[in-house]
Amino acid sequence: MNEMQILKIVEQFSRKSDPVEGQARIMRVADYKSVYVETVDKIGRAIVMTEYKVDGKTYRAGYSSRSDTVFVSYTSRD
Repeated sequence: MNEMQILKIVEQFSRKSDPVEGQARIMRVADYKSVYVETVDKIGRAIVMTEYKVDGKTYRAGYSSRSDTVFVSYTSRD
């Protein structure tokens, strides 16, 4: 998944739009996270979050191909 696709998902998340059919799952994680550790079958994998700005708000998001999930964390520096 590329950054433009993740940005569209973060935009949908921030605007509380319904996800598109067949799109990756969206999971909110704790605010201000820059790395999230996803655990699948007792194996941890670090998901590095990239910063995205949507409608004046700042979010961090990262994608896991293992679970086809976009992890989103709210971060406001305004």
